[in-house]
Formats: sequence, structure tokens, C-alpha cells
Amino acid sequence: MNIVTTIASAVALAVVVVIVAFYALGADRFWRFAGEPDLGPVVFETLQRRTSPNDALACPPGFCKALIDIASPVCGLPARDLRAAFAKVIATEPRVAKVDSNDATLTDRYIFRSPTMGYPDTVVVRFIDQPDGRSTLAMYSRSQLGQSDLGANKARITRLLGKLATFASPV
Repeated sequence: MNIVTTIASAVALAVVVVIVAFYALGADRFWRFAGEPDLGPVVFETLQRRTSPNDALACPPGFCKALIDIASPVCGLPARDLRAAFAKVIATEPRVAKVDSNDATLTDRYIFRSPTMGYPDTVVVRFIDQPDGRSTLAMYSRSQLGQSDLGANKARITRLLGKLATFASPV
């Protein structure tokens, strides 16, 4: 057996071992080899965006120090009610789990998983009261793995805000 054949056989065996491990462990446990899927909380007012293009931020103008991708809408209901409406939106989403909830700051954190490979993304949402019984939110979605997300985080935020508009109309 020559060296090229030996290397090709070793690579093929490694690929088979990884595939078997992925299906035997499941996506959740498999990707834990790369670290915890929950990337933790954020402070929106002082948030510094990643240098890699695998995150997205929705924020009300002037609330976040970081560059925003989407301006968050203002809704005609208090922040606690907006949070309840957002919970209805989350209930329509596949492959998502709430990993943290802080009632004092009206902040929730979720892990979303991609359809095929189960890549984990952390989404943090903070609900913010505004004058006159209105509210808005800040949402930061970031990938645990990879250098680029091919726009998945921004698309997720756009989709969630679109669904939210059916439960809590912007003013």
C-alpha cells in the first residue's frame, strides 16, 4: 500500500468515525465538543460586536452602542406584554430552547439549532419599556461555530420580528 492510499484510508476512517459520533451522540451533545452552546448574557448598552460576520443585532435607535443591523419596532403595549407576545412567537419556532430568563431585567436567552447539522446559535432578547405604555426590544443573535453564518442570524431576527408584528403591532 503506498502512502497516498494509506492517507486516504485514514481520512476516510476519520470521516466515518465523526459521522458515527454525530449520529450516536446527537447534535446537542456532539457540538458540545466545541464548547457550551449557550454563549451567555449580553449587556446591550455596552455590547461590542464580533469581528467575524456571524452575528446580528436589532436594537432601538440610540439604545445600543454597537452598530445595529435592524432598528427594533416600538409596540403599543408594556414590555411585560411584549415579552408574552414574543413567547408566543418562540412557541412557533422549531429547534429552540429557552436557557435563561431574568424577570428583573425582562431578558430571555434561547438556543436555536440549525435544521440539518444542529449548529447552536444563542439569541438574547431584552424587552424595554417606553413612555406612554409602549415598549420595544433589543435582540442579539450569534453563532457558536464558524466564521460566517451566511446571513442566518440576521434572517432569524427579521423572521422573529415579522412574526412578532402579528401578535404585537408596531405603532
